[in-house]
Amino acid sequence: MYQRILVPIDGSATSDLGLNEAIRLAQLTHGSLRLIHVIDELSFALAVDSYGYYAGELLDLLRKSGAEILEKGMAAVREQGIIVEGVLYENLDKTVQQRVIAEAESWKADLIVIGTHGRRGVRRMVLGSSAEGILRGAPVPVLLVRAPADTA
Repeated sequence: MYQRILVPIDGSATSDLGLNEAIRLAQLTHGSLRLIHVIDELSFALAVDSYGYYAGELLDLLRKSGAEILEKGMAAVREQGIIVEGVLYENLDKTVQQRVIAEAESWKADLIVIGTHGRRGVRRMVLGSSAEGILRGAPVPVLLVRAPADTA
């Protein structure tokens, strides 16, 4: 069944919901997880706009934050006795969706599990959706784990 489960994480509560579901699936199937965190052009641009750092300093901060997100996620998985590995990508030339799809193909994932806000209407159009992009282009099944209505 699902032995190789790919889980994009970003440190958000919604991302944690996806990770928790992936852990449950891995326990049922005796599978393993690969967690992936992507620093992409959009996250870099938003961070530059939000903070007054130089590009080099900011990239170092994003790398450090990404490594911490991965380590926290991997620790949660290991606590459940599941085999896990983490990958940090710095892709200023690709979107999160493109990187996750490429990772699913190269790692030969059986499933991708993603936490999503489940936005609709104008909020979805304005904010976009990495989850939707992954869903549309993924070479394997995708499980979307929606946040409860009060947090979406």
